[in-house]
Amino acid sequence: MPTVGVGRDLLFQALGKSYTQEEFDELCFEYGIELDDVTTEKAIIRKEKHLEEDAEPDGDDEEVIYKIEVPANRSDLLCLEGIARSLRIFTGAEETPKYKLSDISSKSIVTMHVKPETELIRPYVVCAVLRGVKFDLARYNSFIDLQDKLHENICRKRTLVAIGTHDLDTIEGPFTYEALQPSQINFVPLKESKSFRADELMQHYKSDKKLKKFLNIIEDSPVYPVIYDINRTVLSLPPIINGAHSAITLKTKNVFIECTATDITKAKIVLNTMVTMFSEYCERKFEVEPVKVVYANGSSQIYPDLSDYTLEVPLSYITSQVGIKMEANEVISFLKKMQLNVKQSNSGDENSITVSVPPTRSDILHACDVMEDLSIAYGFNKIPETIPATRTEGKRQPLNLFSDLIRLQVAMAGYKEVLTWVLCSCEENFSMLNRKDDGKTSVIIENPRSSEFEAVRTTLMPGLLKSVKHNMDHPRPIKIFEVGDVVFLDEEQDVGASNNRRLAALYCSNNSGYEDIHGLVERIMKIIGIPVDLTGEKKKDDHYYLQPSHKPEFLEGRQCDIIVNGRAVGTFGIVHPEVLEKFGVYPNPCSFVEMDIQCLI
Repeated sequence: MPTVGVGRDLLFQALGKSYTQEEFDELCFEYGIELDDVTTEKAIIRKEKHLEEDAEPDGDDEEVIYKIEVPANRSDLLCLEGIARSLRIFTGAEETPKYKLSDISSKSIVTMHVKPETELIRPYVVCAVLRGVKFDLARYNSFIDLQDKLHENICRKRTLVAIGTHDLDTIEGPFTYEALQPSQINFVPLKESKSFRADELMQHYKSDKKLKKFLNIIEDSPVYPVIYDINRTVLSLPPIINGAHSAITLKTKNVFIECTATDITKAKIVLNTMVTMFSEYCERKFEVEPVKVVYANGSSQIYPDLSDYTLEVPLSYITSQVGIKMEANEVISFLKKMQLNVKQSNSGDENSITVSVPPTRSDILHACDVMEDLSIAYGFNKIPETIPATRTEGKRQPLNLFSDLIRLQVAMAGYKEVLTWVLCSCEENFSMLNRKDDGKTSVIIENPRSSEFEAVRTTLMPGLLKSVKHNMDHPRPIKIFEVGDVVFLDEEQDVGASNNRRLAALYCSNNSGYEDIHGLVERIMKIIGIPVDLTGEKKKDDHYYLQPSHKPEFLEGRQCDIIVNGRAVGTFGIVHPEVLEKFGVYPNPCSFVEMDIQCLI
């Protein structure tokens, strides 16, 4: 979860009250956040630069920094202003503020025109203006830090949203949001003294520790997004850098905020967070000037949207889920501590309430979120402990119970259980097992973090073979097993895929033979209660028999299918030497069995 560093004295000043460290730690706990660390500015710098502790102790006048851990879905808590405001409301020191848009004529409203070419790279932009802002050094640093925190979290390192902030008095609207070839864009970027072409700038920032990680977002695109004012002054090259011309300073009074994005929902949340947190420093407190965004098709939209979001919540649902009995007026008073405006349902239903969610609380999406806020406001430690009904009345899922019984029996046969990744590479799933990928079997991950996790396994064999490879120094025999799920594409399922519970066991020894794994198969079938059909007629129901198979991962002539009621429920045999070589196990022979235990219940 994100951690926010705030000055203790500034925080207490904003709260209007001083606390001991223990008292503030308790307050954080009650609100659902955590005082993670107490440090100093010098200590933070020493840690970042990997310096040793000073020989002399720090002076008493050094600022104390509170590191506060906040929930990842609470964007409004990523700055001192948000934390202080939330805690003031929680403790009853102030009411939830009412955010509003300033009343401005259509002729005076700032306008942003969006060119159609932006659809090729970052199609969305939302904007707002903060008028009459009074910055000091602490407020300015908090303003910049909030942008960085948002970029790292909800903006997903600027891939979803990039924030640009500008001194409105240095630029002139209307503004245009365009997408041009890199060679057509020239400007002086922030903290630079000379002009760069956009393609030159990409090379320039490859050595910049902070900005180089964002270059890949647009550098391979034939066009780059850019924002101009009416005089063709570049405001920003999102998501990389702002222009130096419109940089905000401590003297800035009017701030123009633009957020370019690939996700319009995230862009609105980010813009709302910026303006609601810092509109308290505006000349007209909590008032934001809107901006009109005009699209290429002629449609337009006014941003930001600071209206409350309302939802109907069953009173019985949230109280029963929390596990306490409360009247409507009690629920209303608790939820007000969490910035939620609540009243009895307009429908007249006494068992329902209407919750108005302010623009700061983008995390409230469902009645369960309201229930969570009620739990926090009431106090988790005050909720009586109860044993869920399922502990006494419910039963274990038959498949899980059966799986555990199978685990116990295989372990008693001398095999050690392993747990391997459900994801694997396509190569391990198919070609390394001498199998062909027909494109209709395996679930493929659309955007894998690495080639090792690009598909969901369709067999347990790769995981066990890799386990043997990494344990070749162990004494022989190596006897391991796994009970786990494999996944197949399945058009009949609403999610397009289905799970299948499997048992797999591997026996590796210098003379590992067919009979070793065959003995385990017989033991498993005997425990399950399915006898072998020795008549040779292959007609007995609830019996099993073996028949030769031709799986490419096994040695031909040394493999069998396990047939129950005319259906193959598994295969065992000697693993093919080519497969062993591909997994780095050769020349150690291995025998292997894999069974579908889901169909044997």
